Amino acid sequence: MKTNITYISAVVIHLAIGMLIYFSESLAKIYFFGAVLYFLYQITMVPNSRKTFEVLKACAYFVGIEVLMRTTKGSVSYEASKYLVILFMFLGMFYKGVSGKAYPYFIYLMFLIPSIFVASTTLSFDANFRTNIAFVLSGPACLGFAALFCYDKKVSSKQLHTVMLFMLLPLLAHVSYNFFYTPDIKEIITNTASNTKASGGFGSNQVATVFGLGMFILAVRFFSKSPNLGLKLLNITLFGIMTFRALVTMSRGGVIAAVIGVLVFLGFYYGYVNRRKRNELFQLITLFCFGIVAIWLYSSTQTSGMLDKRYANEDSLGREKGDISTGRTDLFIEEIEGFISNPVFGIGSSRAKDQRIEDTGQGVISHNEVSRTLAEHGALGVLIMIILIFKPLYYRSQNKNNLFFYAFLCLWFATINHSGMRIAMPAFIYALALLNVKNEKRPIHRKQLK
Repeated sequence: MKTNITYISAVVIHLAIGMLIYFSESLAKIYFFGAVLYFLYQITMVPNSRKTFEVLKACAYFVGIEVLMRTTKGSVSYEASKYLVILFMFLGMFYKGVSGKAYPYFIYLMFLIPSIFVASTTLSFDANFRTNIAFVLSGPACLGFAALFCYDKKVSSKQLHTVMLFMLLPLLAHVSYNFFYTPDIKEIITNTASNTKASGGFGSNQVATVFGLGMFILAVRFFSKSPNLGLKLLNITLFGIMTFRALVTMSRGGVIAAVIGVLVFLGFYYGYVNRRKRNELFQLITLFCFGIVAIWLYSSTQTSGMLDKRYANEDSLGREKGDISTGRTDLFIEEIEGFISNPVFGIGSSRAKDQRIEDTGQGVISHNEVSRTLAEHGALGVLIMIILIFKPLYYRSQNKNNLFFYAFLCLWFATINHSGMRIAMPAFIYALALLNVKNEKRPIHRKQLK
């Protein structure tokens, strides 16, 4: 009962934080620095047995807070959350060390370095070398250090759920902020393009991506962490709110990634629970599906039908668009051509963006981390992708305890294929798949002998 009250209190507090930041954005800086100091204190002061858990909670919170801080300019820099995740992971390594079996991720980090030297010769004179390199490599570096620390670290199933909760809470503050920023969606959505105003005044792709993460976590809580009707209603309501705000950004990638993650989780969760629990799960899935239909219909009404056209790949007049990827396919092809023309060392970090500035005058950022990695790292990029995909699968063959393994991996891969690694979220989600999760044993009730 106490846990439920604590959860509800945390939800209410974070919804209030989002509202307060809307009315005074200067509070975002206080919120950010307060969170930094709190988690640094927790990591350094807790007993050694809890260090791993505190590091993961700290990283999770700044993954959840990242896009809100970018929106409100509350952090010290645009990439602050990625750097803080790396810092917390370093602290974790200092206190808890690194598994010797995680060495492929050290090799992965080494493979990122040559592209910096290549970039020093390929980037144009006008390009800001340090800024461009940091922007492109901060995400992959964040993933590497997170994977190094998390690999085979032992956490309980309960602790993993808490880590996901720490990602969710700042996302609730973010969604609250967005509601106050644009309370009337009908006024601002007049076509099928991604909508910055509906995204709280920031990039709709990043907002939809983190709200998609919120959708996934709330769905998990609805199915597996709602022991009573009150919590079920609370979590499905929060899921509806998060989904609505994700849909009205009119950016599809984050929503689709969330759907994939939820479906994969449900598939494995169904196989995990016993027969009695499966009957209850089937009922919850039915209710959940009705809820999704209701959310979609409401969102469609609020967008005057533009949402339906967006997902049907039509413009505001109902005409089919030529490219369902909204230009991403062309970027993908360009980067694959860059890999083919420079297959050994690649074209260098950030050169893909720099080349677009030279050719078109627009520095369009890659949305696909796979093609960007191949183009900018060449043959080493191929090895990087092999490590990232096959090392987790090998670990899974040795350790099958993490119920969320495939859901996390699918969420990571779906995200890097529509949003790259602009935010810390895919790096951290990937690392969570590498944890050694110890599931709590079900209590055994034995009949007393007389």
